[in-house]
Amino acid sequence: MEPLGLRAVGSHCSLSEMDDLDLTRALDKPRLKIERKRSFDERSMSELSAGYGRHDGMYDSPRGRSVLDTPLSSARNCFEPHPMMAEAWEALRRSMVFFRGHPVGTLAAVDNTTDEVLNYDQVFVRDFVPSALAFLMNGESDIVKHFLLKTLQLQDSEKRVDRFKLGKGVMPASFKVRHDPVREMDHLVADFGETAIGRVAPVDSGFWWIILLRAYTKSTGDLTLSESPECQKGIKLILSLCLAEGFDTFPTLLCADGCSMIDRRMGVYGYPIEIQALFYMALRCALSMLKPDGDGRECIEKITKRLHALSFHMRNYFWLDYQQLNDIYRYKTEEYSHTAVNKFNVMPDSIPEWVLDFMPLRGGYFVGNVGPAHMDFRWFALGNCVSILSSLATPDQSMAIMDLLEHRWAELVGEMPLKICYPCLEGHEWRIITGCDPKNTRWSYHNGGSWPVLLWQLTAACIKTGRPQIARRAVDLIESRLHRDCWPEYYDGKLGRYVGKQARKYQTWSIAGYLVAKMLLEDPSHIGMISLEEDKLMKPVIKRSASWPQL
Repeated sequence: MEPLGLRAVGSHCSLSEMDDLDLTRALDKPRLKIERKRSFDERSMSELSAGYGRHDGMYDSPRGRSVLDTPLSSARNCFEPHPMMAEAWEALRRSMVFFRGHPVGTLAAVDNTTDEVLNYDQVFVRDFVPSALAFLMNGESDIVKHFLLKTLQLQDSEKRVDRFKLGKGVMPASFKVRHDPVREMDHLVADFGETAIGRVAPVDSGFWWIILLRAYTKSTGDLTLSESPECQKGIKLILSLCLAEGFDTFPTLLCADGCSMIDRRMGVYGYPIEIQALFYMALRCALSMLKPDGDGRECIEKITKRLHALSFHMRNYFWLDYQQLNDIYRYKTEEYSHTAVNKFNVMPDSIPEWVLDFMPLRGGYFVGNVGPAHMDFRWFALGNCVSILSSLATPDQSMAIMDLLEHRWAELVGEMPLKICYPCLEGHEWRIITGCDPKNTRWSYHNGGSWPVLLWQLTAACIKTGRPQIARRAVDLIESRLHRDCWPEYYDGKLGRYVGKQARKYQTWSIAGYLVAKMLLEDPSHIGMISLEEDKLMKPVIKRSASWPQL
């Protein structure tokens, strides 16, 4: 396949002629005895080819291909792959981007139905994650390795927004390949937020990079990449932005609107659940990869202390179930001293009416945001799914999230998985919070829209909690429409019934998310790439119930 050169207007940061890091040495991966660790239903058990295995507190995933052109896959399973699988793989491969002969990522979308490219012709860090997982599960690791190396090199670029210089550890939101016709050479052009809507740097990019590095290591057994001086430095630079001491009184990260998947003004400024869950997972992934030598030891100590504080804070103050909602409803305000129950001075009158009816007697979730006199009661799918995968949620809390999904299936899933948040903002609240954003109208885009890409995170969370039947139900909904609708970016409407009014067709992460979900159900041992088991040493005493008991 010929290298793909993309011609487009770039930003000020570029990587022109840096040589690839000399990280081609690979270690032989030891064969481990595989041991099952969790019960699945009858069909799920028949699909387990090797079950679960443990290594350094993390699962190992087989290196064989999973679906396309794979006699191994068809031989060990008694059912035929869905016809959408082959179409999805073809579409995913069409989106691949090449730089000097090597694959380095996938385009955000390959939509030939419109001439308006915008920034969909770039490789986004967060968008590439499901593509990377699909390739890893299919035994194709080169594209993931090249992506990790190139984004790591781009981290060294000078980053400026107007006259302000960003921190060294910031990872790009996206990059593209630009062809120089004079020198007849390709070079990479990165965007660190200076051309993004709202000019916000991507807080989540660095976390996804660390999570993907661990996934690559677990999938391939190649320790040389994560243990290289360059990657060790990259991890430390990312975390140095988060672990620096300042005026914070909370272990959570203070963030601006638009710094993650929800990249437009949606009232998530403060301490959004998505960022906190990704932060927690990135810290745990980094802890498993950092070498305890030199400044690595100091970084490990900081991570350990932060994990203890962060897990306690999130499990106690972000968690909401029936009992806790009733407690907040009865809160006293203006409490002083260390004995205060209402530590954030949340006003009971600020509880929205919808959540009183929405909360089932069994079930619960992490709320969207908690800060001084502020609690955002909205449900955010990505943050809650990542909380399960990272074990930020306790086992009881993880099961409660699954209970909520089952009980409120119509609201959170509807006819197309999965609501990015619930409920939507509308009326005066929409005008004030979004600034009358015409793209984020009610039940559209990030304002309660349905995003097929979230299927892979939902599926992984279902498998980890031993409830794959929930994922299969969601996959069935996807397979009834997604291919026919040309793999759109998102769906609109209260039930997710309509293709989004500005949704791109052939959105790559919609395609990859479906593939990852199918391969996880086909071989649940892949969950080891993206799942972390609970660390008993960081388990705090939870005084309130995880979900309403004894029913």
